[in-house]
Amino acid sequence: MELNVNKLKAELKKTLPGISAQYEMAPVSRPKFDIENLPEDQYRPSAVMILFCKDEYDNLFIPLIERMAYNGTHSAQISFPGGKYEMADENLQNTAIRECYEEIGLRYEIEIIGKLTRLFIPVSSFLVEPYVGVCKIKNPLIVPHEREVKSVLKLSLSQLLDDTIIEEGVVQASEFKIKTPYFLVEGHKIWGATAMMLNELKAVLKAIS
Repeated sequence: MELNVNKLKAELKKTLPGISAQYEMAPVSRPKFDIENLPEDQYRPSAVMILFCKDEYDNLFIPLIERMAYNGTHSAQISFPGGKYEMADENLQNTAIRECYEEIGLRYEIEIIGKLTRLFIPVSSFLVEPYVGVCKIKNPLIVPHEREVKSVLKLSLSQLLDDTIIEEGVVQASEFKIKTPYFLVEGHKIWGATAMMLNELKAVLKAIS
């Protein structure tokens, strides 16, 4: 499946699908938040990189990371490369690129083409800016961070656009069980904020298809 980067770039400048698309994949119990009026002391600025890459056969994919198990809120979850803003970052776009480099080894190969709607993650207080980029080289060498990343999952564009991979059930989050929709990809359940952002991206892609 081909991706028209110019059309996607133009679509990302329009009014985005926003929370209506995001909340189609939200956990059942998740409340809605007024992001524009969140007090600064109640969130941590952060960013993720949604990166379109091509493999050696020209198949499009988005790299997702499976985080290592640890004593924390996002232990062993599937997510985009990303993390919190640091003082050395020029801006949140720089945060997304830096984290992408730290977690999967890609930096100079990235061209930013836009971003999706910000999303608040209450369990960690992250206010996430999702940047969309394309990899400027074919079949990039992905190097997972040896301490933070257990594996890299390559979500193909055709998989993302396939409605049959969406299921609903119970997932384990730390000591809690949560009822939620999720994308089932190669045995992995992609849920929560990552699924919500993916669903908005899916809506944008369908608008240009």
